[in-house]
Amino acid sequence: MCIAAFIWQAHPLYPLLLLQNRDEYYNRPTKALAWWDVDGCEILGGRDEVAGGTWLACSRQGRVAFLTNVLELHHLSGAKTRGDLPLLFLKSTKSPMEFADQLLTNAHQYNGFNLIVADIATKSMVYISNRPKGEAIHIQQVSPGLHVLSNAKLDSPVPKALRLRKSIRQMMNKYGKNEVNVKEMIEKLMKDKVKADKSKLPGICALDMEFNLSSIFVEMDTPQGLCGTRSTAALTIRASGEVSFCDKYLEKGVWFEKTINYHIQNETRDFSEVKLSML
Repeated sequence: MCIAAFIWQAHPLYPLLLLQNRDEYYNRPTKALAWWDVDGCEILGGRDEVAGGTWLACSRQGRVAFLTNVLELHHLSGAKTRGDLPLLFLKSTKSPMEFADQLLTNAHQYNGFNLIVADIATKSMVYISNRPKGEAIHIQQVSPGLHVLSNAKLDSPVPKALRLRKSIRQMMNKYGKNEVNVKEMIEKLMKDKVKADKSKLPGICALDMEFNLSSIFVEMDTPQGLCGTRSTAALTIRASGEVSFCDKYLEKGVWFEKTINYHIQNETRDFSEVKLSML
């Protein structure tokens, strides 16, 4: 389970500012943030070594995709790996909306997912979800502003999403229109271990499990092993096309930090015209 908060086309310096916690079993093999090749497309992100997919990645062409799982009690046996979805978009040349329309045909073959796909050059971002079960696939153009994606639908008022939204808004008010300190944001926002009131939990799974998952930063012991927040990423894309991907990740009980910077290739558009609508 993961949580992401992002500011889209609502800051004078950053067309996109994204923070994401990835929650996973500590013993699941994972490759740290790096460039890797997917069918000839260079992709930057972490990689799940079990299924081969990712939860957050971007390309040299200014395309971004990130994913959270939907909290549900029952899972589809033999489902396709959800981590492939970001990769499918990043190596595609389709617009975010064209990609979403294409995904309609086989979205039911995956367990519950929330997927965000974006193209910085065309200022287009689309949210896709295949839940609730039995309903039409949800496709939504994402509006400029501050958004939070947890394990429910985009901007759902679940306790930890509301808490993170409030904290980010307060910090962005402090920064104003100036540069942000992503490392400060990671430390002060994404390591929050405060859990929700049990009466406000959705009641989908066991109460103890939902309670342990109700904090922004997760730590829990399960019959399958220790599980929780294994990495925190901060991705910023400037109006100049400069990308900075900072990742703090847990490996064999030790936290490491890695940052990779690059510039979007073939940049032909002005990313600087944004609506200041998040605050």
